Amino acid sequence: MASTRVEHVIHGYLDHLAVERGTAANTLDGYTRDLRRYRDHLSGHGVDDLADVTERHVSAFLAALREGTEEHPPLAASSAARALVAVRGLHRFAVLDGLVPHDPAREVKPPTPPRRLPKALPVDDVLRLLDTPAPDGPGGLRDRALLELLYSTGARISEAVGLDLDDIDATDRAVRLDGKGGKQRIVPIGRPALAALDAYLVRARPALASGGRGSPAVFLNVRGGRLSRQSAWTALKTAADAAGISASVSPHTLRHSFATHLLEGGADVRVVQELLGHASVTTTQIYTLVTVTTLQEVYVSAHPRALG
Repeated sequence: MASTRVEHVIHGYLDHLAVERGTAANTLDGYTRDLRRYRDHLSGHGVDDLADVTERHVSAFLAALREGTEEHPPLAASSAARALVAVRGLHRFAVLDGLVPHDPAREVKPPTPPRRLPKALPVDDVLRLLDTPAPDGPGGLRDRALLELLYSTGARISEAVGLDLDDIDATDRAVRLDGKGGKQRIVPIGRPALAALDAYLVRARPALASGGRGSPAVFLNVRGGRLSRQSAWTALKTAADAAGISASVSPHTLRHSFATHLLEGGADVRVVQELLGHASVTTTQIYTLVTVTTLQEVYVSAHPRALG
């Protein structure tokens, strides 16, 4: 019968990954470090045979990763979760190879990483971004219209570059967006964004369209085809640099800012959910945490007894 000693099974598993699975060298190095640390943890608890490992041992290892030891600093949730992937793979390998009958790691849940709050620009920064003069030429008018639309509607970048001409209803001041999962939604668009779109469509789009094959897309590249997401990102980055905005800015930053500024202005979270096209209000509620954080910062800086 094959040995079930922890050291032996780890060696066999790493060989399996390298030879049969063709695992990348960097990934293999990470698994090796994580599994050696797992071996040392088990050994420190008097366990040298994989058949003796229980779910409690695996959970204790995960806790030790998060808390740290004299030899190792605490790991972030994402790093501990990566180590758990290696441990789960080891035990699954041992079961599939017939070395042990049970997988003690199967039900152990990875740590939940802290939820990152979306980064929104202050209103003044957004206004400065949108008010900075655009470069001359058709591309400048296009980029200005794109940025105005992103902030005015909260559209995802894929939704914005996916817009076709018949998706714009200038009479009712609304646009039709094709969201995730093929779900469409109608969202209002503000007058400044509509004016920027009109200027682009009348004065710039015909020149861009002349080099193409009659694309129905609203936003065109210099060859007359649909503007790419990467080109849209570049346009925003260029505008942010011109406006002197030092914060990291992406197309999603304007979507975050759209949602945050609406909530700060008193909009109902379920209305914002509909505007963003979120399937669940839970996704939208993370923006309420941003506004609470802002309120707390104002409170601490302004209230005479906040820190008392």
